[in-house]
Amino acid sequence: MKMFMGEYAHTLDTKGRLIIPAAFREDLGDTFFVTKGNDHCLYAYTQEDWEQLAARLRTLPQLTSEAVRKLNRTLMGGASRCEIDKQGRILLPQPLRLYAGLEKEVTLVGVGDHVEIWNKDAWNDLMGDVDINEVSASLENLGI
Repeated sequence: MKMFMGEYAHTLDTKGRLIIPAAFREDLGDTFFVTKGNDHCLYAYTQEDWEQLAARLRTLPQLTSEAVRKLNRTLMGGASRCEIDKQGRILLPQPLRLYAGLEKEVTLVGVGDHVEIWNKDAWNDLMGDVDINEVSASLENLGI
């Protein structure tokens, strides 16, 4: 399993291309998948992890669960296969850029099994409110 870590600032060019940090490129591979994530960011998964996620989603009760249908529509319907070009960039489709509010300044964050792609201001707003002591205390109930 790949382990993504770190925070990197990059910019989108006028065509919607984004440089993938060298620290993420090798582990993501030449082809990977980007989809809508929680909190209006994007998630980038390796092809292997994407296939495992898709396989798990297929086991869920789509016919009888509205929540499962919504999850599938969001993750699978919003997904895009991305290929890294010779300059280390990917083209992010317009619907994904709109969903995440990506215009110019972007923050890429490694969060373990995937990479999150954020509008820089949204990322700073989210993380500006984080108190690690409060987070640690809330995780104590989970045995962490």
